[in-house]
Amino acid sequence: MDGRTGEVAVGDAAYGKERLRRARFAVAAVFCVHGAVTGSFATRIPWIQEHAGVGPGQLGLALAFPALGASLAMPLAGRISHRLGDRPALRVLLALWTLSLILPSLAPNVYGLCAALFVYGATSGMSDVAMNAMGVEVENRFGRSIMSGLHGMWSAGALIGSAAGTVAAHLGGDARVHHLVAALVLTALGLVCCQGVLDLRSAPDADPPPRFALPPRSAVVIGAIGFCGVFAEGASLDWSAVYLKDALGTSPGIAAASTTAFALTMAVARLVGDRVVDRFGAVRTVRVGGAAATVGGVFVVVAPHPVAAMAGFALLGLGVAVVVPLAFAAAARSGPNPSQAIAGVATITYTSGLIAPSAIGGLADVTSLAVSFGVVTALAFGLVVGAGVLAPRSGAGARADRVGAGARGQAG
Repeated sequence: MDGRTGEVAVGDAAYGKERLRRARFAVAAVFCVHGAVTGSFATRIPWIQEHAGVGPGQLGLALAFPALGASLAMPLAGRISHRLGDRPALRVLLALWTLSLILPSLAPNVYGLCAALFVYGATSGMSDVAMNAMGVEVENRFGRSIMSGLHGMWSAGALIGSAAGTVAAHLGGDARVHHLVAALVLTALGLVCCQGVLDLRSAPDADPPPRFALPPRSAVVIGAIGFCGVFAEGASLDWSAVYLKDALGTSPGIAAASTTAFALTMAVARLVGDRVVDRFGAVRTVRVGGAAATVGGVFVVVAPHPVAAMAGFALLGLGVAVVVPLAFAAAARSGPNPSQAIAGVATITYTSGLIAPSAIGGLADVTSLAVSFGVVTALAFGLVVGAGVLAPRSGAGARADRVGAGARGQAG
C-alpha cells in the first residue's frame, strides 16, 4: 500500500481504499441477492411439488437437473467474463439467475419441472462462478479475508428469501405470484448492485480460459471436505421443509420455518466467521463445526417433534457455515497454481450442493427421509475427521497473495 496515495496495488492495477470499500459492499450485496433467489425457491418446494403432482422420487429426479444444467454451463462463465469483462458479465448472469426463479412454479408436471430446473441450475452455476471470482479479486486487493463475510451475505439473502417464502406459504399464497414478484424485485436490485463492483477486463492479448483443467491432487483432498459440508448444506436447504411436512406431519408454514432456521444460523456463523477463524484457526473451527453439525443431524434423524428437528437443522447450518470459504482459502495455499486449485475445489463443492437434493430424494424413495439424513449426518462427521487438510502450509501466505494477480487491470 502506498501511504501517500492511499492506494492498494496488485500486479499492474491500483485501487483507492474508498473504491475497494465500495467494491466490497457491492459484491456483498450481489451475494445477498443471489442467496435470496435460493431461499425464495427452497421454501416453496412443497407447493411446487404439489402443483406439479410429483412424488418424492420424481422430485428427487427433478432436483438433479440443476446439477446437470450447472455442470454444462459453469465452464461458459469464464469465457463470458473474458469476452465482456467481469462487471458486464456479472450483470447479465445475475439477471438471468434472478429471472429464472419464475420458471419452477409454472411447471405443470415432472417434465416441465425438470426443464425449468435445468435452466435454474445453469444460470445459478454461471452467476455463482462469476460472483465468487469477483469476491476473490476484491479479497486479493483488500489485503485480508472477506470471503466468509461474503458467503455470510449469501446466507443472509437466503434467510430473507426464505423468510418471505415462509410468510407466503403460511398465508397459502400462490408460488407463481410470489416468485414473479420476487424475481422482478431481485433483478432490479441485482442490476443496481453490479454497478459498484470492480470493472476488471482481461488483457487484450490474453487467451480465453480453458474449458476444463484438472485440479492438483491437494485440491481434490480439500474439495472432499468441501463436498461434505456443501452436501449437508444443499440437502438441508432443499429438503428441510419437505422433511418436516412429510416425515413429521407439520403444516406448510411451520415446515417452511425450518428452512429459515437453517438459513439464519448459516448467516450468523458466516458473518462472524472471519473473526473466529483468525482467533482459533481453520482446522479447529471446522472440527468444532463438524461436531455441531453431526449432533444436529442426529437430532433431525431421531426427532419425535418438529421443534427438535428444527433445532437439528439450525445446528447443521451453524456447523457447515464456514466450510466453503475456508476450502477456497486452503486451495489458494495448496500449490503453485492457486487459481487452478480454487477452480477445482469450486467444481467439487458446488457440484456437491447441486447433486445433494436429488441424492436425498432418490434415497428417500427407496428407504425414508430419516435414512437420507443419516447419510447427511455421516458426511457432517467427515468434517471432524478430515479438517486437518485445511491447515496452513509454509509459504502459503505468499502464494495466496498472488491469486488473481495475473494479466488483469482496472478498466473503469
